Amino acid sequence: MTTTVHEPTTTAAAQPTTLLDDYRPATDRLIATPHHTLLGHGTLAELPHDETPLTTRVRNLLDEARRRTGERQPIVLGALPFAPDAPPALAVPEHVRRAPALETDPLIALPVPITGNAADWQVREVPAPEAYSAAVAAAVARMRAGEFDKVVLARTLELTAPHAPDLPAMLRRLARRDPSGYTFAVPTAPGRTLIGASPELLVARRGANLTANPLAGSAPRSADLAEDVRRAAALLESPKDLHEHAVVVAAVREALAPFCRTIDVPERPTLVRTAAMWHLSTTVTGELIDPDSTTALDLACALHPTPAVCGTPTAVARQVIAESEPFDRGAYTGMVGWQNAAGDGEWVVTIRCAEAEGNTLRLFAGAGVVAASAPEAETAETGAKFRTFLNAVGAAL
Repeated sequence: MTTTVHEPTTTAAAQPTTLLDDYRPATDRLIATPHHTLLGHGTLAELPHDETPLTTRVRNLLDEARRRTGERQPIVLGALPFAPDAPPALAVPEHVRRAPALETDPLIALPVPITGNAADWQVREVPAPEAYSAAVAAAVARMRAGEFDKVVLARTLELTAPHAPDLPAMLRRLARRDPSGYTFAVPTAPGRTLIGASPELLVARRGANLTANPLAGSAPRSADLAEDVRRAAALLESPKDLHEHAVVVAAVREALAPFCRTIDVPERPTLVRTAAMWHLSTTVTGELIDPDSTTALDLACALHPTPAVCGTPTAVARQVIAESEPFDRGAYTGMVGWQNAAGDGEWVVTIRCAEAEGNTLRLFAGAGVVAASAPEAETAETGAKFRTFLNAVGAAL
């Protein structure tokens, strides 16, 4: 189930693959959703990092952009990090071009060749699989002792090559691999680009209507059709995954209900698939009590971080993550998206992603750990999630 979101004010529509082809790192910001494709060129103004509440800063930035340019509905594009006190990477572009959804363009089916080969990449796992499994086992023991209910633990792959990666080609391969998902490439710091293809909508707002689509509970796809169907059916009946999913959906409902006149949450999840994974999915919809004062980003901030990327209780899960992960998540498991001056927008959970800087790519993948988790299975799940990006890069684990 999808929802239509107000289009930002932009120039005349182009073909989606044209915008993909025109993307340039460092200066451009591209976000493609199941509804449209947005390409922002240049930077009119960046969101400051100060003590003012985030949503107030965004409102002020868009109001100032409207005064300076006369644009009726300027938009802000970019990413927000996992840590609430880390600097944002949001900006109003100088110029925005739009196109329909990627999957509407027949040219999206054309392959993008991979230059080079897997041997070009040096791959370092952080932490190593054995250390990650040990961290999962330690978290499971603490949950069985009643300390907390769930934590999402991540690991990274650091890929280094003799040359800087071809980010435009990588973006095109990601978009073609899952054209019905959420593909993005935005600068997060000077010389650093966040690039990825997320399957998960955090929240979208159009006028008084909102949609959230939490995903939790996963299984890797199989190239064998019969095995692939078996894995999907098993996921739908898995007590461990259904419990993990129910925890996330309950948290989403609790966070959104205060903003809503009505809210609809299906009783059972359905399945969504990407090229690499099956996911349990629930589409939550609602009608806002006061759309004039509740923006898409207000809703996203009320939701972030969901148990799907952090855990529950949130404060304890954050502490366990800090103790267990030997790296800074940065933009990973934050949110990426857009919002216009009317408050409409789409914010996506930043997963299936990497940060590119110089000759290095840093890939991220995580797994939801509950008391019934098996360390080996969670380690294998992160390996399967890495496949989305490894295939786009032409590397192997």
